[in-house]
Amino acid sequence: MDKPLLIGISARIYHPGGPVLDLGGVWTKTLHYLEQSVAHWVMGREVLAVMIPAVDSDSVLKRAELSLRGFADVLDGLVLQGGNDVAPETYGETPLAPEWHGDRVRDRYEIELVNAFIEAGKPVIGICRGCQLINVAFGGTLYQDIPTQLPQAQAHLDRNHYDRKLHGVQFVAGSGLARLYAGRASATVNSIHHQAVKDLGSDLVAEAHAVPDGVVEAIRWRGPSYVFGMQWHPEFLALRDLHDEQLAGKPILTDFLGAARAARR
Repeated sequence: MDKPLLIGISARIYHPGGPVLDLGGVWTKTLHYLEQSVAHWVMGREVLAVMIPAVDSDSVLKRAELSLRGFADVLDGLVLQGGNDVAPETYGETPLAPEWHGDRVRDRYEIELVNAFIEAGKPVIGICRGCQLINVAFGGTLYQDIPTQLPQAQAHLDRNHYDRKLHGVQFVAGSGLARLYAGRASATVNSIHHQAVKDLGSDLVAEAHAVPDGVVEAIRWRGPSYVFGMQWHPEFLALRDLHDEQLAGKPILTDFLGAARAARR
């Protein structure tokens, strides 16, 4: 039997600061963590999940001592988790509000990871922030805040309902998503984001748009390897019973893992 696929998952980063420092202990340290639902969505009998730690100027290990290309050489694919905003400076803007400052450390680390996996010919998939990060990595830009910059748009974030906040998406005809979900043109997904793709990055195409406001909900690279991003969280959809209109995430995962197996061969 072939060895299990090894799928790398980028780390979410907790930066200590503010009142939490008063708690002491581990809360005074920088933490890298993996959300359980993402790991469990990826993992299976033939798939193992591996979190990839970030390295920055304040780390014990210095960037010069480690190349993230080593992870791309050994692992079979990359999943970019959700989490903090992408910093506006990463796509050439300044924050319109202090609370939208994002996480530049994570941006640099994840963009380096994306580039390393692409150079190695390994597939990359992004969830929510991960979708936005892919767009920025290819030179695209983001709406820093949908309600502020797209006031005509529907609500894409409801903190009281979190992953129970749903809206419709329309697949682009002839796209990869339309192929995966043959026979249907639309679906219902969860929505947990206040930022979104504005200008598409180089050689990226939109594969789904929110209904009715047209906000980009999925993107794919037209290059030689597999790069796909979605604004919704398939790992949360997997935790609850789906009615007929909600989009099951298994076809997307199966497609991604198939690309990982092909890259290994």
